Amino acid sequence: MSRFFFPGFHRSKRQLPPDHSGVAKFLLQPPQWLRLALRLRGSVIPAILSEVLFCGVFGILVTAIDLYVINLHWPVLGSLIPPIVLGLLLVFRTNTAYERFWEGRRQWGNIVNSSRSLTRLMWTAIDENSPEDRQAKIDAVHLVGIFAIATKQHLRGEPFAELEPLLKPHQYKELQTVQNVPLRIALWLEDYLHHQHRRGHLSLYQLTYMDELLVQLVDAMGACERILKTPMPLAYAIHLKQLLFLYCLLLPFQLVDNLVWWTGPMVGLIAFTLFGVEEIGIEIENPFGRDLNDLPLDAICLTMQQNINDLISAPTHRHRSAQPFS
Repeated sequence: MSRFFFPGFHRSKRQLPPDHSGVAKFLLQPPQWLRLALRLRGSVIPAILSEVLFCGVFGILVTAIDLYVINLHWPVLGSLIPPIVLGLLLVFRTNTAYERFWEGRRQWGNIVNSSRSLTRLMWTAIDENSPEDRQAKIDAVHLVGIFAIATKQHLRGEPFAELEPLLKPHQYKELQTVQNVPLRIALWLEDYLHHQHRRGHLSLYQLTYMDELLVQLVDAMGACERILKTPMPLAYAIHLKQLLFLYCLLLPFQLVDNLVWWTGPMVGLIAFTLFGVEEIGIEIENPFGRDLNDLPLDAICLTMQQNINDLISAPTHRHRSAQPFS
């Protein structure tokens, strides 16, 4: 007998029934890899479905003609377009698109980092002698976050109505007359910093450093504009599409003798692979839109606004001796 006895924890001879919930759990909560493989939202399947069906139906048509009308087994057609050439073109297309996507993310990372540094220095370094000074500084710090939102709208080519509740009426009215809204907001920030320097609230070194951060913001916006306005050359995109169709439409003549009625599905599967890789490049070459495969610019801008609100809730240094760079 055990030396210690705990009520309610005695040994039971009854065996538990076997657990049959594994299959049900798999069906109700499939693993992540299966959910990802079966997911349609965000995939390229809707975009390439018509091309895949066209190639598959063409393969079935070739099979029917081969069986009931005339022999269409011409293997030589399969070597007209070397697969290695087509593969290299697809790899170049996808790599170029991903480089644009990653460069866009890197530039938005620069916007986030420069904005955090600029707002932190503005909040801690600029002196406050009155409630009006504090309110002006709050408005200027908010302009840094508004710059990011304006850059997002500028890259998407969308109206700037999202900025109206964030700006003063005269500021929003002024933006209606300019073409590059983020650049005008950067000009407002520069005017504010130079005004604080003239008032003696910023040293020359502080002003120079903040100007450098502001230049980094504008440079990052310009880099994003370069990505947006330099698309893949049209001749390359057209030629690649033509080669893909030629390759997929010549495949049935090579496969029909061995696969017979499976020729259509196999050609459709190959078309799904090739056109899918091409469509991935098309999806990610412009990363500033609203698609699932684009950069999460709305979330990035929201995070920046939250960071600015957290910064403003922190106490400031009112005395010059307590400020950095003094």
